[in-house]
Amino acid sequence: MNNKAIANILYETADLLEIDGQDSFRIRSYRNAAQAIENHPEAIKDMIGEPKKVLAIPGIGKGMLANLKELFDTGKLAVQAELLEKYHPSMLQLLKIQGLGPKTIALIWSAYKVSDIDGVEKLASEGKIRILPRMGEKHEAKLLKAIQDYRRIGGRYLIDTAETECEKLSEYLKKYPGFDKITPAGSLRRGRETVGDLDILVTGKACCSEEDRQKAIAYVAQYPPLMDLIASGDNKISFHVRSGMQVDVRLLPPESFGAAMQYFTGSKAHNVSLRQRALKMGYTLNEYSLADLKTEKPVAGRTEDEIYAKLKLDCIPPEMRENLGEIELAEKHALPQLITEKDLQGDVHMHTVETDGRSTIEEMAEAAKARGYKYMAITDHSKNLAFANGLDDKRAVEHIQRIRNADNVIDGIKIFAGIEVDILTDGDLDLSDDVLAQMDLVIASVHSVFNQESAKMTERLIKAIENPNTSIIGHPTGRILLRRDSYPFDMGAVLAAAAKRSVAMELNAYPDRLDLNDVHLRQAKQQGVKIVINTDSHHTSHMEKIRYGILQARRAWLTKDDVLNTLPAAKFAQAMKQRW
Repeated sequence: MNNKAIANILYETADLLEIDGQDSFRIRSYRNAAQAIENHPEAIKDMIGEPKKVLAIPGIGKGMLANLKELFDTGKLAVQAELLEKYHPSMLQLLKIQGLGPKTIALIWSAYKVSDIDGVEKLASEGKIRILPRMGEKHEAKLLKAIQDYRRIGGRYLIDTAETECEKLSEYLKKYPGFDKITPAGSLRRGRETVGDLDILVTGKACCSEEDRQKAIAYVAQYPPLMDLIASGDNKISFHVRSGMQVDVRLLPPESFGAAMQYFTGSKAHNVSLRQRALKMGYTLNEYSLADLKTEKPVAGRTEDEIYAKLKLDCIPPEMRENLGEIELAEKHALPQLITEKDLQGDVHMHTVETDGRSTIEEMAEAAKARGYKYMAITDHSKNLAFANGLDDKRAVEHIQRIRNADNVIDGIKIFAGIEVDILTDGDLDLSDDVLAQMDLVIASVHSVFNQESAKMTERLIKAIENPNTSIIGHPTGRILLRRDSYPFDMGAVLAAAAKRSVAMELNAYPDRLDLNDVHLRQAKQQGVKIVINTDSHHTSHMEKIRYGILQARRAWLTKDDVLNTLPAAKFAQAMKQRW
């Protein structure tokens, strides 16, 4: 149970307490503790045996320490469980509807005893929300639209949320004797930016006989975060966890594990093409094995490698299994050497306490060095982001000097002085050219006025690209996954301008952005535009998010040659100022 999972439970508990109309001080204590734990660099699970260390964290008192101990001892929080029983887990889904906060949910519950999305939608469509206190016809209309938006993207989860659920369940499964391998499959293994449900494949001695499997499934059914059981069979159990995500756990004999991994990882289109190839070669392929078509005798199944080899293919990386030509390349032994996290030599999008970050220059540099990076960049915000305490020209120049001083003092890593400057509505940048020219690199990003027409937004981005100081366009489409769509613009025209000016496009690795996506990354590569993979870190702990960006890059078939921050420091610096 990592810090984010703990924080989520505390945040949910605070929301449920607010819905329940409980004391505001108590509600605030849960939220403060959640925020403190979420931002704490050390894992709480490693500290729980030393109460004094936990109590030293601002926002954690003796009462919250007791809650944390209960959470680690039992796998759940009694107060949260009681509130969920009172209001039903569907109440948590209501909190995901934009504009529907705890107080409004409490109001609806008090008046109608409704705690699910369908029920609230029905009330709104019947005009029963507008008559409540503080509501009205406009609020009701906005609520209906928010529900429609949620249904369009609902049932999807950010990749880091899915990964956290997978890690929690895997830790629980590892405790059962006879489970040897526990592996995620499906869209999580393919690195999709969002995940619908979680497929977990398990094999080992406990999966071989029907009697053993039934005992193992009974163990899985006791998983503490399990909220409701969907189905349970001979070798599979399906259920929902606290977040609402559906989880399917499949128990497999060792001889079928590779076949199942292939079957439950590949996209539908990839699997159809592979099965057709198998048939042409005299085999049948399913989740149990690759078998001879005539004799039905298995010829491969323990590993994915042996299945692909039997089909005369190189083993295709999971991220590429989307039926976009990867099978043909595998047949020709021409699969690209996909980029890996080890290829990166630096992360050049980071914020500090000078604006809206939570770590100092020195703390960020030491964390980057600990990751093995050869260089990094501090890129705090510019003045247009007033809520982030953005830098004006004077503060920016002073900040450059602080970064230079840190670079002189800290050995073992190069610290570049940069800025994330706002692209204003007319395409101008938010700091003077004289100041921007002093930066080692300039990331230009849109942070406001997302509702411009496509042509206007395209002009805005191209004008920013044409500024001679611009090195990188940050999170280029502006999307926030599951919350905000991309702003409209002509991607082809923007990429053409970037290629002409040798301005790189950012792949923002933070899991709620993953911007650019794999489709746009592939388009950028085709149009000759280089990529920089960054985390947009606001805390030292955020740097580990880089792996999500790597997954998207691999889905786009990028190699290290496509990504500028695989270059050594001197060459990277040259690429930022003199272009590539």
